[in-house]
Amino acid sequence: MLIYLRVLKESFSFALNALRKNKLRTFLSLLGVTVGIFSIIAVLAAVDSLDRNIKESLSSLDSNTMYLSRLSFAPTDVPRWKREQFEDISYNEYKHLKSTLSDAKHVAFQLFVRRENIRYEAELVSSVNTVVVSHEFTDIQVLEFEKGRFYNESESNSGKAVVVIGSSIAKSLFGDLEPIGKKVRIYGQKFTVIGVVKKEGSGLFGDSNDVSIFLPANYVRNRFGDNNPNIINVVIIKPEEDADIEGLKAEVVQILRGKRGLKPDEINTFFISVISGLKDAIDGIISVLNGIGWAISGFSLLVGGFGIANIMFVSVKERTNLIGIQKSLGAKNRFILFQFLFEAVILAIVGGLFGLLFVYIIAKVMNGVVGDDFNFVLSFGNMFLGFALSTFIGLISGLIPAISASKLDPVEAIRTGM
Repeated sequence: MLIYLRVLKESFSFALNALRKNKLRTFLSLLGVTVGIFSIIAVLAAVDSLDRNIKESLSSLDSNTMYLSRLSFAPTDVPRWKREQFEDISYNEYKHLKSTLSDAKHVAFQLFVRRENIRYEAELVSSVNTVVVSHEFTDIQVLEFEKGRFYNESESNSGKAVVVIGSSIAKSLFGDLEPIGKKVRIYGQKFTVIGVVKKEGSGLFGDSNDVSIFLPANYVRNRFGDNNPNIINVVIIKPEEDADIEGLKAEVVQILRGKRGLKPDEINTFFISVISGLKDAIDGIISVLNGIGWAISGFSLLVGGFGIANIMFVSVKERTNLIGIQKSLGAKNRFILFQFLFEAVILAIVGGLFGLLFVYIIAKVMNGVVGDDFNFVLSFGNMFLGFALSTFIGLISGLIPAISASKLDPVEAIRTGM
C-alpha cells in the first residue's frame, strides 16, 4: 500500500512539473477536458434545474388532476380541422359532471380569457393574467393568502363583482395602502378586492399568481355569454385519493358522450388531459435534452482525451532514461504502469476541476441575474459525475502510453535517453 502512495506522490509531482515546464502545451491539451466537462455538466445541471423547477411549479396540483376541454394539451391524431368543429364544454355539462361523477373529489369550471387591465384611481396595471374560475378552484390548486380570502360558493354562483389579486398587483395598485375592500375597475366595472394571494415568485408556465387576478366564472359568463369564440371553457377534475383514474376517465367519457348524444361510431368531441401525462411528456423532453448534451459534449471529451494522451506520450519520451534507471534498480512493470496512469488521471482531474469551477461560477451569476425566476443548481451528483468522468478520461487516455512505458527494455531505455 505504501508503495502505491509513493507512486501517487511521484506522479503528482511529475504532473505538476508537466504543468510548469510546458505551460502552453499542457494548457491546450487540458483545454479539451475542461471544455468537455464544462459542457456536459453545464447541460446536465441546466436540464436538472429545469426539471426541478417545472416539477416544483406542478407540485401544487395532484398528478392525477384532469383537464376536460375541446382542446388537447398533448399531441393527438385528430385532425385540426375536425378539432376546430368541437363545441366548448358548457357550464351545464360542468354542473352535470359535478353531480354525477362518483370518484371526483372536486370539480371546477374555468374560462380561458384574454388579458385585462386593472385600475385603482390613477394607478393602472395593463395586460394582467386573468384567471376566471369557480369557487372550487382553491380546492384543486393550493392558494395561500397574504390577506383576505377567496370568493365563496354564493359569490361564485351569483357572479358577484369580487376579485382576488396577486401580491405584485396589490403592490402596484395600492402601495402601502390596505387593499381589502378597495374598489378596482376591470372590464370598465367596479370590483371589490376580497383577497391578496401570498407572494410565491415567478412561474415557469406563464405568469405566476403574483401577477394574476381571480374572477368568478359566472361574472364573465353573465357578461359575455356562453358562446363567445374568444373564450375557452375547461372543467378541472380532482379525483378522490383512492380513485381508479382510468375508471374515472371512462366514466367522464361515458357521461359526456351521453350528454352530447354521440353515436357509438362517432369520436369523442372533447379531450381529457391528465397532469401525470404532462409530467411524463416533460420527462421525455428532459431525456432528449440530456442525450443531446451528452452527444455534443462527447466530442469535447474526445479531444480532451487525445490531448492527455499526447502529453503522456511526450512525457514517456522525455523520461525514457529515467524509466530505464528505475527498471535497472528493480522497479517492476506495474510500478511504471501505475506511475504514468496516475499522472494521466491527475492531469485529467485538473482539467475537470476547472470545468466544474466554471460551471459553478456561471450558476452563481445566473442565479444572481434571474433571481427567483429560475433556480440554477449544481448538484453534488453532477459534481461527482464530473470528477468521475475526468478520472475515466485520464485512465483511458493514459493507458496506452503507460503500457508502452512499462514495457521498455531498461538497457535500451537508458541508451536511448542518453
